[in-house]
Amino acid sequence: MEKKSKFYWTLFISTFSLSAFTIGGGYVIVPLMKKKFVEELKWIDEEEMLNLVAICQSAPGPIAVNTSLMVGYRLAGITGAMITTFGTVLPPLIIITLIAKFYTAFKENTMVNALLIGMRAGVAAVIIDVIIKMTKDIIKSKNLISLSIMIVAFVAAVILNVNAALIIVLSGAFGGFYYNYFKRAGGSQ
Repeated sequence: MEKKSKFYWTLFISTFSLSAFTIGGGYVIVPLMKKKFVEELKWIDEEEMLNLVAICQSAPGPIAVNTSLMVGYRLAGITGAMITTFGTVLPPLIIITLIAKFYTAFKENTMVNALLIGMRAGVAAVIIDVIIKMTKDIIKSKNLISLSIMIVAFVAAVILNVNAALIIVLSGAFGGFYYNYFKRAGGSQ
């Protein structure tokens, strides 16, 4: 029982601390979750984490909460999902409540505005880092279908300005189609 309690506490404190000390939203926290659960704790392998993130990106709602829920569920079922979700949601809930309470006091403060501008630049850098790492993972996998989907999705998003949700749904549908009709039949990539 003590071992299980320690495991649940580690789940909670991991997601709580990641959520509390990460500024920039889901696309910033997800690679930190990967680092924590894949590289440090070694509870999930890298490919499975990427699959969980792909599922969470296509689901409605905040990606950080979705990913946290999926990781918790994968590691400890419904109890784990509840623990990791609570750990992820609690810090922003506390912070936003405090900000709302004191918003009028600092909304015109030039120092606060300068900090926010700097934070936005830092967040952009972290998101670019995530993009580079995910791209490297796809290239490293040598999966031509994944690489093709990534390139087509990039062109659709950046050049053709296609809605991100549509890109994710179509990419998932194509991946599912490919797996069901070609991969299962023993075909190669």
